[in-house]
Amino acid sequence: MKTIITFGTFDVFHIGHLNILRRARALGDRLVVGVSSDALNLHKKARLPVYLQDQRIRIIEELKCVDEVFLEESLELKADYIRRFNAQALVMGDDWRGRFDHFSPLCDVVYLTRTPTISTTSIIETIKQN
Repeated sequence: MKTIITFGTFDVFHIGHLNILRRARALGDRLVVGVSSDALNLHKKARLPVYLQDQRIRIIEELKCVDEVFLEESLELKADYIRRFNAQALVMGDDWRGRFDHFSPLCDVVYLTRTPTISTTSIIETIKQN
């Protein structure tokens, strides 16, 4: 059984999120998703997510393509998460290309092309302007 792992905030869930999760799942038999905690999001993006971590986890858990969800509490623990779930591949969007290559001794690292013209940041900005 090939386990795929990926990580994200998944705030203001959109078609780009669904596309990458479905494509990640197609690469293996099991998809495990780490959802960034509110505190981690505040640390890395200097803002809280629109939706709280429990709500974001619930959304991801309900997707047919996702087999297991956990709370990602620290960027420094990614290697531990990969080991804990015995992941054979780490999948991330290509906007992160090269930034996770150091995990290649633990598993395959795959960067998938993002859905063009959509991002959570641009959605939030559009909402603010309207």
